[in-house]
Amino acid sequence: MSPEYKHGGMSPEYLEGYATLLAEVSDTGRLPRRAELDALRELGERAAESGHGLRELVGLFLGETRRVWGTLPGVARAAGAAERVRTGDAVLGAVDAAIAAFGEGHERAQRLAVRQEEAARREFVDDLLYGRSDLGRLAERAERFGLRLAHEHAVAVAEGDEPFDDIHPVARRVERELLGRFGDRDVLITTKEGRLVCVGASRERTVLDAFATYARWPDVGRPGARRVAIGRVHSGAGGVVHSYEEALGALELAEQLELDEPVLRAADLLVFPVLLRDRAAMADLVHTVLGPLTQSRGGAGPLLETIGALAASGYVNAEAARRLKVSVRTLSYRLERIKFLTGYDPADGLQRFTLETAAMGARLLGWPDKPL
Repeated sequence: MSPEYKHGGMSPEYLEGYATLLAEVSDTGRLPRRAELDALRELGERAAESGHGLRELVGLFLGETRRVWGTLPGVARAAGAAERVRTGDAVLGAVDAAIAAFGEGHERAQRLAVRQEEAARREFVDDLLYGRSDLGRLAERAERFGLRLAHEHAVAVAEGDEPFDDIHPVARRVERELLGRFGDRDVLITTKEGRLVCVGASRERTVLDAFATYARWPDVGRPGARRVAIGRVHSGAGGVVHSYEEALGALELAEQLELDEPVLRAADLLVFPVLLRDRAAMADLVHTVLGPLTQSRGGAGPLLETIGALAASGYVNAEAARRLKVSVRTLSYRLERIKFLTGYDPADGLQRFTLETAAMGARLLGWPDKPL
C-alpha cells in the first residue's frame, strides 16, 4: 500500500498492519493474535479521539480488504474452488475480528469521552450555581455549554414528589422540548439536589415560562413537578447564583406558607424575606394582634385560616366561605369573633392590612403550632 493511499479522504494510518494480517491469514489460515487485536483496539481509540465516525472507518477497512484481496498469497495460489472457499472463509473471519476489535476501541474511547464530558458539565454546573470559580474562567467554560454569561439570565427550579436526576423521564423530556423549541444557545437544563434546573437568557423570557409548563406535565407513569419557582433576572455569573438562590428561597417560602400556586416568581414574594429579617418584631406583631385568638373555643387555627382565605379571595365573603367549605353565615360569625377578640375589623382597609401581615407572619413562624 502506497503512503499516498486514502479512502474517502482518510489517512491510511488506521490500517497499520491490516494488510499484513490478511496476507498471513490467507497463507496459513491462522486466527488473528491477541497482540494484533489489541493494536487494532488502540487504533480505534485514536480514530475516535480524532473525530472519525465508526461508519466511515468500517468503510475504510472494507475498501482496503477489497483492494488487497486479489494479491493475498492464499487467494492467488488457490488451486480450486474448495481451497478458495477455505481461504476466503479464513480471511473474512480475520476481517470480522479486526473490525470488531477496532470498533471496540472506538466505542471505548467514545464512552470515556462521554463520561469526561458529563463530569466536566457537572463540575461546571456546581461552580455556576454555587459561584465557586473565578468569574472570568467560569465565563469561558460557559461558552462550551451554550451560555454567554455577559448577558442577563434568570433561573427556574422545579421540584416534585420524587427527586429528579439527569436520566429521569421528565428531565429528559423537558430538555428535549426546550432545546427543540429554543435551541441550545443561552439555555442550560440540569439537575441539582433532586431538583430540575433551567438557566435561561432574559432576552428569551418565554424559555422559563415554557420550562415551568413542560416540567409540570406528567410523563408516562411519572408525575411532573409539583411546583416551579423562577428567580429574578440578573447579569453575569454572579447573577445566575443570585437568581438560583432566589428560586430556592421561593420554594422554601411556598412550603412554609403552604402556598397552592404551582408557579412562583421570586419578584412576587419579596415582602416575605423583608418580614423575616426581624423575627423578634414579627413575633411581637403576631403576639399583639393575633394572640387573643387563642381564647376562641376552637383555638386560633380556624380564625387564622379565615383571615388567610378572606385575603386570598379578595375579601369576597362568598368565595372565602367556599374556600373554607363553610356557610356564609359561619364565615360572618368568625369575622365577628376576629373583630371582638383582636379589636381589628377585617372590613376596615388599614386594619385588614394589619391582620393580613400578622397572619403571614404567623404562617412564617409556624404559630400557633410553635410558640413565639
